[in-house]
Amino acid sequence: DEAVRGTCEDASVCKRFAVSVGYWKDPYIQYFVRQAKERKAPEINRGYYARVHGVSYLINAFLKKTECNCQIVNLGAGMDTLFWRLKDENLLPRKYFEVDFPMIVARKIHNIKSKPPLSKPIMESHSGDSLLIDSHSLDSSRYAIVGADLRFSTDLEEKLKKHNLDIHLPTLLVAECVLVYMTPQQSANLLKWAASTFPVVMFINYEQVNMTDRFGQIMIENLQRRQCNLAGVEVCRSLDSQRERLLLNGWETARAIDMMKVYSFLPQADVKRIEGLEFLDEKELFEQLMQHYCICWASKDSSNL
Repeated sequence: DEAVRGTCEDASVCKRFAVSVGYWKDPYIQYFVRQAKERKAPEINRGYYARVHGVSYLINAFLKKTECNCQIVNLGAGMDTLFWRLKDENLLPRKYFEVDFPMIVARKIHNIKSKPPLSKPIMESHSGDSLLIDSHSLDSSRYAIVGADLRFSTDLEEKLKKHNLDIHLPTLLVAECVLVYMTPQQSANLLKWAASTFPVVMFINYEQVNMTDRFGQIMIENLQRRQCNLAGVEVCRSLDSQRERLLLNGWETARAIDMMKVYSFLPQADVKRIEGLEFLDEKELFEQLMQHYCICWASKDSSNL
């Protein structure tokens, strides 16, 4: 688990670097992670740009459909800043939950407590009794952060309910590079739990794909060198296998597209802007990288939302 926890730091440092170069605006990431010591490659920055914008696009669509009368559960949230950004845009759901390893949660809570730009928005959106906060969980009326192991969904449900998860509310679950670190059986259990618990629910998964080719093998070897084992990589064979996993575990609809496709769907004026930020001479490498990640989304919808 140590190496998996390390990926949280890597992703945050990469995001902070891309933000500092001007790929997108995120005034909060600086409070969670140090600036990178060395430049990140342009293809990495563009990849994160597509990931952040692709996932945000689906989240915003869900918030608009439900008119924010919903809840979001960010699984393996790490140092993500989405709660603060949604508050700035006046798009907060009824409640926003984050779940991660207790050790990562403890670090995030420490940052929130010690940095007013992070704690103030939580206080401002809080109403009612005093805020509940200890070293491994924080609970306010609009934001909660919970330390739990996603491989045990009964424990997860118990902890979320303690923080006022409402299973009758339309619910959006988001997982970015999370399921791949669990065995296929463990991720299947999590997906089954989500599909059977909420009557109106959507799941967004950002993850590796096409991992059986040579490029995919090199990605796996690079991670293994860092003692990071992709326990669920067999589900990342193809877009079909990604879709199938969702449909086999109780979801009614499922779609999956690779990140090159996502990149081509993003607002082209902004894509043009970011492509002017840094020169990219390895176009082919960028395309290969983007073809090895995907966004999948699935829904189960008893009220025809």
